Amino acid sequence: MKIGVIGAGFIGRAVAELALAAGHEVMLSNSRGPQTMSSVPSGIPGVQVGSAEDAARFGDVVLVAIPLEHYRSVPAKWLEGKVVMDANNYYPNRDGHIPALDRFETTTSRLLAEHLPHAQVVKVFNAIFAPDLTQDARPHGASDRRALPVAADDTAAKAQVIRLLDELGFDAVDAGGLDDSWRFERGKPAYCIPLDKAGLEAALAKAERTVELPAVERTRR
Repeated sequence: MKIGVIGAGFIGRAVAELALAAGHEVMLSNSRGPQTMSSVPSGIPGVQVGSAEDAARFGDVVLVAIPLEHYRSVPAKWLEGKVVMDANNYYPNRDGHIPALDRFETTTSRLLAEHLPHAQVVKVFNAIFAPDLTQDARPHGASDRRALPVAADDTAAKAQVIRLLDELGFDAVDAGGLDDSWRFERGKPAYCIPLDKAGLEAALAKAERTVELPAVERTRR
């Protein structure tokens, strides 16, 4: 599979490393252009670099891992017909306040899906720290395998991403549609906590829509 990554921060690079190790092709991009990423291939052998548009067109599946405040900067036409993996999170101090999110009226992934009406958005990779992606990956069937939550409205796109997670070293828990993805956004019991499938299912069920837990310490990106 070809995987395009829009956003060459810690999450994007960690997913790229795992995907390359699993035999996929990967192109990383950032907002400043490939000329600013000359050192990336030496740090991630086998990765390709390009513009954000290059990565969008390259990928059979495209990961968007950029600060939420910039989600509208990705032209919708680039991602028409694509499965888009959404790793975004809402941090008001970084992104500015988004009233609909502050009022718990929508989810971060629903905002992205509304911006990309002809793409199939799948919420994934937002509820794990970047170092944990490479450290916690385990072979299929391992007794200590970590599970990650996945949410999407399109069942085929969700199934494709769940298969990819398995290849990258993680179990998956189906957390419902995009309107249910608040259950593993920032401040919820499942956010960035290492859990197996049973533990993750319990954490998702325990989430309350308007209750936010204290910030998890550690930097994601």
